[in-house]
Amino acid sequence: MPVLSEARRARAAVAALVLALLAALLGGCSAAGRRGEGPDRKISIRFQSLAWQKESVDANKALVAEWNAAHPGIQVQYVQGSWSSVHDQLLTSVEGGEAPDVIHDASDDLADFAYGGYLADLRPLLSDRLKADIPARSWETTAFGADGGVYGVPFLQEPRVLMANSALLRSSGVRIPTPEAPWSWAEFRTAARQLTADGRYGVAWPLKEPVSATLNLGVSAGGRLFHREPHGKVRIRWAEGDAVVPSTIRTQVDTDHSASRSTLAMGGSDTLPGFFAGKYAMVPLGFSYRQQIVRQAPPGFEWQVLPPPQGADGLAQGVSPQTLSIAQDSPHKKEAAAFIDFLLRPANMVRLARGDWMLPTGTQALADPALRTPELGWATGAALAGQLRPAPAQSVRGYPEWKDKVATPALQEYYSGAIGAAELERRLVEDGNRVLARYQR
Repeated sequence: MPVLSEARRARAAVAALVLALLAALLGGCSAAGRRGEGPDRKISIRFQSLAWQKESVDANKALVAEWNAAHPGIQVQYVQGSWSSVHDQLLTSVEGGEAPDVIHDASDDLADFAYGGYLADLRPLLSDRLKADIPARSWETTAFGADGGVYGVPFLQEPRVLMANSALLRSSGVRIPTPEAPWSWAEFRTAARQLTADGRYGVAWPLKEPVSATLNLGVSAGGRLFHREPHGKVRIRWAEGDAVVPSTIRTQVDTDHSASRSTLAMGGSDTLPGFFAGKYAMVPLGFSYRQQIVRQAPPGFEWQVLPPPQGADGLAQGVSPQTLSIAQDSPHKKEAAAFIDFLLRPANMVRLARGDWMLPTGTQALADPALRTPELGWATGAALAGQLRPAPAQSVRGYPEWKDKVATPALQEYYSGAIGAAELERRLVEDGNRVLARYQR
């Protein structure tokens, strides 16, 4: 009897152990499911979008819904962000370990996050299809570091163009430029003078945020400003090409009187009422402003899209494409990359481009007939796509501080006439290099 009792006790102990192991296993499976690690995993990915135009928001939300319907185990949560606060908001979220898995931003805002280790290197995560579809010049905008890590997928780009009053162009007799035969910067000055009459200005420069327009249009004239030295550090140097755009604008305002002084403190949208009223014959704006013109122009208003002036480097201009990145802390990088691949299939990229009134970076999407029609200037924009280059400050650490604290006030004062060309150069170069030095020790 004592032996039987011991055997029973042993079996009971084994059974208890088995039950405990089963309970632990089931509990672990449940936890794994919550973490997205088990066979019945449910993964949640947060996608922070900066889309703001209704068509763009609708396109993004529709694509998220289509993904979720096709992938019940990998659900994407759409999170609305804002361009006006994205840098500070992302900095707070990544430092606090709360960054969204998929991050929508612009390439010129990525450097500090990439060098800071907050973004994942996408090279091992992206499909060969997506890598091959986007040109190398676009990938350059999101490559940082000595090893060429890629920290964002460039997917939408926006050239700067001239929005022009068609009726005023015809009546002035100026030659109408085309992408095949654009104006030179000198011809642009002449055309603006011819279009100036009876209280009307030939051009309105909205330069409340002057840095991007000045640097990116300056690429056509050979402007670079930022130069990477052999040791890898970046220095600011002023050359003849860097002066073409600032001097043209200053001359149009002060000497030719063909550009309105009052618009220098305006944003692009602020100039549209005067454009519609015939106060300005042309306004240099981003390509996406066509959407606002279509929505806001009075009945019968005739307008067209002209290419920007060309310089020594033709119609080249700098761009900072919109990008999609993956947070380094994301536990679901492969799933996030699969969602990005879906979002940027050629047909979907066309939908996003049309929703934002911009150009896709993908070669297949850019070839879509819907983006090459003459209506609403799509064909003119598409013809410029091959001339788009990485913005001069694309991979420069400290660029946001240089832009806000040095370049913006210096250019604003120069365009308003408060300082001259020599002082502008000194501040951009000397003060600018002091800022960059703090980021490149």
